[in-house]
Amino acid sequence: SSVMAGTRSATAKAAADIEDARHVAAPMAHVLLICLQACCALVTVIEPNLHILAIATLAVYAGAHRSIKPAAQGNTEAMTKQDAMRFPVIGSCVLFGFFVLFKYLPKDLVNKLLTVYFVVLGIFALVGCLSPVLARFVPKSFAGKVMKFGTLPTIPLITDGPSKLECTPPELIAGVAACGFCGWYVVEKHWVANNALGLAFSLTGVEFLTLDSVQIGTILLVGLFFYDIFWVFFTPVMVTVAKSFDAPIKLLFPRVVEPGSKSPFSMLGLGDIVVPGIYVALTLRMDQQRAARAKAEGKPAPKRYFPAVIFGYFAGLATTIAVMNVFNAAQPALLYIVPGILGATFLRALIAGGVKELKEIWAFVEAGEEAGADEPKKSK
Repeated sequence: SSVMAGTRSATAKAAADIEDARHVAAPMAHVLLICLQACCALVTVIEPNLHILAIATLAVYAGAHRSIKPAAQGNTEAMTKQDAMRFPVIGSCVLFGFFVLFKYLPKDLVNKLLTVYFVVLGIFALVGCLSPVLARFVPKSFAGKVMKFGTLPTIPLITDGPSKLECTPPELIAGVAACGFCGWYVVEKHWVANNALGLAFSLTGVEFLTLDSVQIGTILLVGLFFYDIFWVFFTPVMVTVAKSFDAPIKLLFPRVVEPGSKSPFSMLGLGDIVVPGIYVALTLRMDQQRAARAKAEGKPAPKRYFPAVIFGYFAGLATTIAVMNVFNAAQPALLYIVPGILGATFLRALIAGGVKELKEIWAFVEAGEEAGADEPKKSK
């Protein structure tokens, strides 16, 4: 009987793994992202301000829903309070380092090295985005089959150690397609290829980088709020690096070229999607966890925060674009997005239940850990 139980357990685990491999979170948001890019490339140029708002908001929405399963399974990198406090300092060092590289080294050389690095990362990101979709179009038994190819040695700056080379057939197909796609990007540097890689990075970042508490999220966002203001308003560093960096770290939005226009594209940095996105994703998981807890205790369903917070993101980004157009100058997007999403969180709490609700939200820590704990839930 123990052998039969073990067999049933293994069978159930295999079935669960197959379902995980076929799981596509927020499918309509992904479809809309693809349709917007295809429409702009093949049909007509979409008004760039609306294009930015739609793409960024859909990416945050999709990424937030993609984060639910990995967070529940512990397959994420969780940020601690110390990480959140250090992040603006580390980000400043990296940003200034790139500024120095572009200033004193040949720009083409730096961009070629960066292209190699981001193309390798892009292949893995595209596989992660494409393989669940492909798995839905093949038989379940075939989708769950694991093929082994040996061991991959450590790749500096990319992997932490040797990795087993194994994949499922959908992952292999997606890998071949991703290699071809990245080859097209290297040769043509087409904006569609750039955006596909950029969106894959954004979705993967929001999916697997998590915040465990509202407090940690607030520390991170407030720190980056001042980081963005300093590097955009008080130095030429941020704008110079953004314009020099010829790699998919920003999304490009075609616009009708007017006389005297310096660029045929509007730009949005991936950080303006990923950083707010991981906080928005936390509020979605918080809603689900609080609802499950209330149901288990026989209490009324608590108020939801995700709709208000993602609207706060949309409003903050829209304000950024409006101010940028009025003053015709680059704007630090987090200057407007951070108050938008944090303001939406705390205002929603005050409306929902006053100071008591506000304290409860401030003390929220994912997975039921004590508020103020510094160690994240198990991650990998």
